[in-house]
Amino acid sequence: MRIAQIAPLWERVPPPAYGGIELIVGLLTDELVKRGHDVTLFASGDSITLAKLSSVHPQALRLDPSIKECGIYEMLQLAQVYERAGEFDLIHSHMGCAVLPYTKLTKTPTVHTLHGIFTADNQKMFSYAKAQPYVSISDAQREPELGLNCVATVYNSIDIDSHKFFPTPDAPAYLAFLGRISPEKGPKQAIEIAKAAGIPLKMAGKVDPVDVEFFDREIKPLIDGEFIQFLGEADHQMKNNLMGRAIATLFPITWREPFGLVTIESMAAGTPVIAMGLGAVPEIVSHGHSGFICHTIAECIAAVGQIPTLSRSACRHYVADRFGIDTMTSGYEAVYRQVMAEKFSRNGHLKIATAA
Repeated sequence: MRIAQIAPLWERVPPPAYGGIELIVGLLTDELVKRGHDVTLFASGDSITLAKLSSVHPQALRLDPSIKECGIYEMLQLAQVYERAGEFDLIHSHMGCAVLPYTKLTKTPTVHTLHGIFTADNQKMFSYAKAQPYVSISDAQREPELGLNCVATVYNSIDIDSHKFFPTPDAPAYLAFLGRISPEKGPKQAIEIAKAAGIPLKMAGKVDPVDVEFFDREIKPLIDGEFIQFLGEADHQMKNNLMGRAIATLFPITWREPFGLVTIESMAAGTPVIAMGLGAVPEIVSHGHSGFICHTIAECIAAVGQIPTLSRSACRHYVADRFGIDTMTSGYEAVYRQVMAEKFSRNGHLKIATAA
């Protein structure tokens, strides 16, 4: 099958550090190529891929301080994709609602993975294009009242072989927090949990410009460099070591997280997760098996004391069985076949490209 994958330009594919969408696009694209599909990746020019790479800018936009209007490059990218639409059997977008105005301009179908959340503003565009085929990354992400044509839920994945397994945590013990340092990710709550449990906390994460004021006002004063440590933005190896050596990873989110890659990255390293039961958490964390799902800060604090009852090897096996690259890619291939079959049923004279 001839497939176009469209990735955001803000980060390269795969990302050197933080960038969940770009990580998923990279894993999916390379696995599709390995399975014999003809894939073109539309992404930043510094992306690393087994597919054919097409880009409107030589590097990730966030690395180029000369760029003032990122939206211009996004429009250039989408114009390029849809000018070439006839070259593909199917286009797979990871761009959210930005791509929707283009989809009706071509007979080539577009599959849309919903990586983010619905807002009062973007709901208008999604409602306009509700008949498009959408893939949710968790059942909890869906908004039934919008009436979107959600054809499947396909969970995100990681390359488990690239995640080292830690059979035992470090001594002395510490807790880990990893994620954007923003209110919805719960870094302040993680600090509260660690202090109440009497166990040091090591934090790593990206501080976006929009969150600098929050970090300076709410988080920075609580960092003492000893009991509460902040290590900055982490690359893959640093993330793996930070979470793998911890007794548990804290995930005290305050919003409806659509997925939460950090949870499966932690469990793959053997480290259980203590998470608030919001959004996709009940679908991703197995309560009492790979971590604990809580509903209050008090429950999170109590769960720290129950961590020794969990098996670290069970955490890793759980991720391997449920969130591997093969599982995710097969899920998307099934979606592609379904969408192509529906296209054929509407236009019986068109040939369906044979899936590899």
